[in-house]
Amino acid sequence: MEVILLERVAKLGQMGDVVRVKDGYARNFLLPQAKALRATKDNRARFETMKVDLEARSLEAKGEAEKVGTQLDGKGFIVVRQASETGQLYGSVTPRDIVALIGEGGFQLNRSQIVLHMPIKTIGLHKVPVSLHPEVEVGVTVTVARSVDEAERIQRGEDVSVRQDDIEADEALREQAKNFFDPDAQPEDEEEAEKN
Repeated sequence: MEVILLERVAKLGQMGDVVRVKDGYARNFLLPQAKALRATKDNRARFETMKVDLEARSLEAKGEAEKVGTQLDGKGFIVVRQASETGQLYGSVTPRDIVALIGEGGFQLNRSQIVLHMPIKTIGLHKVPVSLHPEVEVGVTVTVARSVDEAERIQRGEDVSVRQDDIEADEALREQAKNFFDPDAQPEDEEEAEKN
């Protein structure tokens, strides 16, 4: 099906372009979202009369999106979730959760503006793109952790997926191996005999 784009659509075209798309994509997404019109003779004439108004609205929306984008770009948000010791979440962080977080920060967005192709399912730092306008995209950082303290550790760059007990056990084993293979070290029995 041929359609006339009423706004810029990523990987498809600019406003006013006549493009050929699959029928289902046009019927289920572009037409209901008012992103396109069917490319009929009447609609082509109608688009020419609407073009100036659409461009003005798009320019105004882009300006507002850029203002919000400068404030939102690079912001960090913390999500506290339950997770296993390996860092796998017992649920996930979805665009709905991210919209709620950003809303608490004073920004009004909707789920479709969060460009998250798969839900977040592990603890750590995650860069999430936010599409404020077809031509304005910014990024936010979402820190997923088991607690606020752990989130701060993650933001400092610590690896929290490894348990502290495991780290201490590894250090003890390394020390034992070092003593075992160190040719200058005396056996423990000889050291004790020298002390007596």
